[in-house]
Amino acid sequence: MLGGVIGLIVILVITVLVPLVFRKVVETNMVHIVQSRKKTTSYGTGQEGGNVYYCWPSWMPVLGVTRIMLPVSNFNLGLKDYEAYDKDRVPFKVDITAFFRIAKTSLAAQRVATVEDLKAQLTLIVQGAVRKVLASDVIDTIMVERAKFGMMFTTEIVDQLAEWGVESVKSMELMDIRDGHDSEVITNIMAKKTSHIAMESRVAVAENKQKAETAEINAQQAVDIRSQEAQQAVGERTADKDKAVGIARQKADQEVKSEEKVTMDRSMDVTKVQTVRLADIEREAAVVAAEKTKQTTVLAAEGQLEATRRQSEGVEIAGAAKAAAETAILMAPVTAQITLAKEIGNNAGYQQYLVTLRTVEANQVVGTAQADALKAAEIKVIANSGDVPTGVKSAMELFSTKGGLALGGMLEALSNTPQGEAVLGMLKGKLGLSIVAPVAEEVPHNAGGVADEVSSNVTSAQ
Repeated sequence: MLGGVIGLIVILVITVLVPLVFRKVVETNMVHIVQSRKKTTSYGTGQEGGNVYYCWPSWMPVLGVTRIMLPVSNFNLGLKDYEAYDKDRVPFKVDITAFFRIAKTSLAAQRVATVEDLKAQLTLIVQGAVRKVLASDVIDTIMVERAKFGMMFTTEIVDQLAEWGVESVKSMELMDIRDGHDSEVITNIMAKKTSHIAMESRVAVAENKQKAETAEINAQQAVDIRSQEAQQAVGERTADKDKAVGIARQKADQEVKSEEKVTMDRSMDVTKVQTVRLADIEREAAVVAAEKTKQTTVLAAEGQLEATRRQSEGVEIAGAAKAAAETAILMAPVTAQITLAKEIGNNAGYQQYLVTLRTVEANQVVGTAQADALKAAEIKVIANSGDVPTGVKSAMELFSTKGGLALGGMLEALSNTPQGEAVLGMLKGKLGLSIVAPVAEEVPHNAGGVADEVSSNVTSAQ
């Protein structure tokens, strides 16, 4: 009993899980053509069987199926370096690209087992069409009209594609044309085309340049003609203008001369009147001038007489003033001395002031003379008596009678001793002098003389 339950469960599990393993969902860009024992069904987006089916293995009885998977999206085929010939058997290589899609999947599934087989068949179809079309024309035309040959390729294979359930998406394209092995046909053609294009370009440039130069020449001719016409018109207008101007000038000159004659006659009349009037004015002016000269002469004579009289009076007054001034100048020193003498004679203090002033002046003169004598004698005085004036006074006593006697006594005392005699001998030898006993000379005292002079002056003033 238990074994039967387990077996039932196993059967149920297998029944549920096995279908899930073989369940297939078709991709959106694919179509699966399933061949069963009784019929062929297409599965995919927009297909009659939907897009889900069970792919039972073909070895299973009754349920087993086979399938072909084909793309429904566009795909392309390319011929690379395909060797072809033109009408004249000129070899070359081409690159061709074709664009297809599977229009009838059931028909395509009948023709091929895989997509690779389909592409191989389509490639052969394309090669045959290309070879046939290219062999019907020359290489020059093929190189120039590529688009035309692409459409011819597509037209050539339409019927064959329909037999395989395929259709063209767009016209085939002739991508490239080049030389084959050991061939330079395309190169030569391109060189020829290039040179031809260059020639045409140069010809076109030359023609355009010629046209441009011709147009410029024509334009310049037109301009020159217009310029000459304009100059001619200007010349004619200028001649007419000059003629009119000349005639107008002659008429104007005639009118001017007529007016000049009238003006000259009037001018002569005016001149005549002016001459007469001027003579009258000059005559009247002469009379007035004579009368004025007469009056001026009289006034001048009277003025000269009065001036002479006043000048003589002035000279007289000036002489008297000058005499009085000279007298005052001469008498001024005398008057001053008389006044000073009177003042000194009556003023004893002032007399003493004058005596003292003269004494100071005399002492100044004596001191200056002594200083000059000391400077000439190159004697240095060393004052030890307390101050400089006292020392100088003591030194000045050497030049008095008292000083001379003292100096002589000193020399005589030195000569009476051996040491002194030696000193005097040494001085005698160095100086080349003859030392004798000094003779006292009395220096005159000028101060007394100055004072006597002052006194005498004061006395005479009195």
